[in-house]
Amino acid sequence: MSTLLAFHKAILEKIHDPSTSELLLIARGLGLRRLLCKLLQIYDSPQNLIILVNASSEEAAAIGEELGVLGCRKPGLRLVDFESSRRDRQDLYKKGGLISVTSQIFIVDMLTGDIPTHLITGILLLHAEKVNPTSPEAFIARLYREKNKTGFLKAFTDQPEHITSGLSPLRVIMKELQLRTVHVYPRFHQEVSETLGRDRAVLQFSVDMTEYMFEIHVAIVQCMSTTLTELKRSNTQLDLDDLKVENAYFKSFDAIVRRQLDSVWHKVGPKTKQLVSDLSTLRRLLTLLLTEDAFSFQLYLESLIEANTKNEAGNARQNQSPWMMTEAANVIFQYAKRRCYTIDQKARAAPPLPQVADENEDEWDAIRELEGGASGQRSEWPEGVQPVLEELPKWSIVAEALQEIEEEMMRRETKLTARDPGSNTVLIMTSSIRSAQLLREFLGQIDPSAEKGAQGRKLMEENMRSYLARQAMKKAMQNRTLTNSSGALTPSTNGKPSEVSEALKRKDREREARIASRRRIRGGAPAAASTRSTGAAETLLSAISQQDEAIIAALPEMMFDMFDPAALLTLDADFDTEYGMLAPEQTVIVRAYSDDSDDTVLSEIQPRYVIMYEPNLEFTRRLEVYKRSMPGLGVRVYLMLYNNSCEEAKYLTDVRREKDAFERLIKERGSMLMPILDERRPADSGDNLIRTISTRMAGGRKDVTAEPTRVIVDMREFRSSLPSLLHNAGILVVPATLTVGDYVLTPDMCVERKSIPDLVSSFNSGRLYTQCEMMSAHYKHPILLIEWEENKSFSLEAVQEIKSYAKSSNKYQKKKPNAMETTAMSTYNIQAKLVLLTLTFPRVRIIWSSSPYATTAMFSDLKAHNFEPDAAKAIAVGAEEDGEGGPGTNHVAEELLRTLPGVSAQGVRHIMNKVGSVREFCELSRKEMQEILGVEPGKTCYEFVHRGERRAPAKK
Repeated sequence: MSTLLAFHKAILEKIHDPSTSELLLIARGLGLRRLLCKLLQIYDSPQNLIILVNASSEEAAAIGEELGVLGCRKPGLRLVDFESSRRDRQDLYKKGGLISVTSQIFIVDMLTGDIPTHLITGILLLHAEKVNPTSPEAFIARLYREKNKTGFLKAFTDQPEHITSGLSPLRVIMKELQLRTVHVYPRFHQEVSETLGRDRAVLQFSVDMTEYMFEIHVAIVQCMSTTLTELKRSNTQLDLDDLKVENAYFKSFDAIVRRQLDSVWHKVGPKTKQLVSDLSTLRRLLTLLLTEDAFSFQLYLESLIEANTKNEAGNARQNQSPWMMTEAANVIFQYAKRRCYTIDQKARAAPPLPQVADENEDEWDAIRELEGGASGQRSEWPEGVQPVLEELPKWSIVAEALQEIEEEMMRRETKLTARDPGSNTVLIMTSSIRSAQLLREFLGQIDPSAEKGAQGRKLMEENMRSYLARQAMKKAMQNRTLTNSSGALTPSTNGKPSEVSEALKRKDREREARIASRRRIRGGAPAAASTRSTGAAETLLSAISQQDEAIIAALPEMMFDMFDPAALLTLDADFDTEYGMLAPEQTVIVRAYSDDSDDTVLSEIQPRYVIMYEPNLEFTRRLEVYKRSMPGLGVRVYLMLYNNSCEEAKYLTDVRREKDAFERLIKERGSMLMPILDERRPADSGDNLIRTISTRMAGGRKDVTAEPTRVIVDMREFRSSLPSLLHNAGILVVPATLTVGDYVLTPDMCVERKSIPDLVSSFNSGRLYTQCEMMSAHYKHPILLIEWEENKSFSLEAVQEIKSYAKSSNKYQKKKPNAMETTAMSTYNIQAKLVLLTLTFPRVRIIWSSSPYATTAMFSDLKAHNFEPDAAKAIAVGAEEDGEGGPGTNHVAEELLRTLPGVSAQGVRHIMNKVGSVREFCELSRKEMQEILGVEPGKTCYEFVHRGERRAPAKK
């Protein structure tokens, strides 16, 4: 790892004290991971238990590797994930050291006592920008402070833009994490500015877009502006003034628009939803225009047109994108095609014939011979098609930069010594993996002798051949209407069908004779003669399979050549030349922008030349830190930027947004009232044992109970925010692996929680029926909780679509429903299934909750005046007596039961509690089997088991 800079050391001096807890806000690219790894190295000791929370698997792996470089190898950073068993985690926590654990596992281990919370030295929490009252990070902080008052908690984030929404967002984070100190380090911080200074070694190339690209770019921006105006006009009741075109360049814009419309999403019509989707499509078009080649961009436009005209069922689409009907959209489509090729209608005497492969040469020659063309002299492109093959302007600039770098290497070759830092490897950074792949293809087929703008013509010609082959395949599939008596396809030409057929038969016989001769030479048997004529369209579709036949026929000879001793000697002699290590000056690495792992790449490669194919604010900062961390290293950076483009506007807007976010946070920190951190006591403490029963009983007398208020929660439910809110309300949350239900409120009350997407999938799979059946069989008060997210529409589906179904329900039997009617029917079916569910299970009660906060209040009311549940009994409900994997479990019988239709995972345990063996279960009657599994699953299983018995009399 590179050395620490002055401002890195200043930050570490402020945050390394283990007796303090604080929040660090730092600008992206200034080395947050470097600071974190150094902090972990300081705390690395068997006597300390340091927990790293909220790191993804990729981040944890990268941090572990960097700690290994720093010397923390025994044991280093250990990862805890869902594959780690409970016993392994307990042993790992007892050994101490550095441990990375996911939020969900950490919460469960603290609740169950598997981790000694009071012995934790400290917690390092990443991505603090995600903290809110319902987040798992807030839950972790509350559980941590209940049993540990001395350990530290240090939070980190480099995303200040995400801490700007809402009222006092910084105060909310500090309150939930129970912190009182915050450090803010933007790029314009005095210590950072003095260390990095102003970088003057960046060579910026301002690239002009081509005429067609500029016209398309202007048209797309115009379409975005029109779509935004229409969106504001259609929703005048909302505050959408902040929705501007410059903000639409970012991916977060979709989330901002959706957040504004979430509360009324069930009221907006299909038009508004289409406009929101169109904004995302147009933003993607802007990106593809500047990063993809002309043919890929044209293919994407064609897919948009096809998707906008027809729905999935193949019918005409009703709600089409409004921007496609504008004049600007016509400009986009016309100029996009002109970037690829033009068509001369006068020179085009006949429709262009598709070109697929050399194997079809004879077929097309036969058709041209009948049409008066010259056989054997086929032009490279279809008649009348003039290729334009417009390249991306940045390609030629990259070629010029590489040529300049090569000349610079030759000039500096005599001046450099072995002690000089850095290497001559050229590093090219792009915005995406796809852009990096396209640039590699260009550099692999570049023509240095060609003029500017035509150096990638070979690549563009290959793209055009692929594009025309795709178009020919599509047209061939659409024109498969003419068939002969034997079912073979014939091409549609101007000649007589019989003459075309005879010509094709003759060419087919010649081609098959050549293939047969090749097979005989290589030891294969002669191929049987074809008994039917092959049409041009069929030949087109079978061209790939014909080539595969020839390759397969050549396999024996190829394999013999592969193991030829002389050939092996030749390969060994040329191995170093062809596959050996390249010199640094001959190496060009093309890579997409990533996260903090880019710092590791820079420190390992140590390039002297870096080309930023697209601008990136974060990587620019990384280069500044990299150059200051390598004294004596001269780094030349080439930054490429399209003039007057969304790329330039996005880069400038990104800089302005980060600066405004830091200024707002600094201002909030200066005027923020420190939150009062109440000393929270555990839910099972003695103060919570006295509860008021009722004001009607002895004037509000108090009753003393020996049990705290608690709820048994299934392990899988800790992915949601409801357990955190229950704990915040003073209810003891007991995690357990439940077979029946998600929440057990009382000994007789069980709750199955469903979000809207989960409700739909459960109905479609039939899982909800089994769950309600199991709850009804084991609990007196089964409850189905249907919960919405906070600030989301409190409706199953849009009101307009339900009304449209009500108006046209009598027409569904006469015609096939379209996409909108299908959605309405799906909504209607969900409501009908809910009614059917209540009729089938009369004791099941349905609770509708608008948010997790409302659910918490409902649970508190439902638990009033009731006994507390027992965790051991709740776990045993529906499970086998010996427990899963216990000594009395017959795993072979369990696996056999799982394979039977109608038997779910919960049903297996229920069956093993009711019957003694698989044979006893198979001998049950239909009624007895239905009592165990349910009506429909029991019927399915019974018919499967006794199917052979029913068919036996029929065989006699």
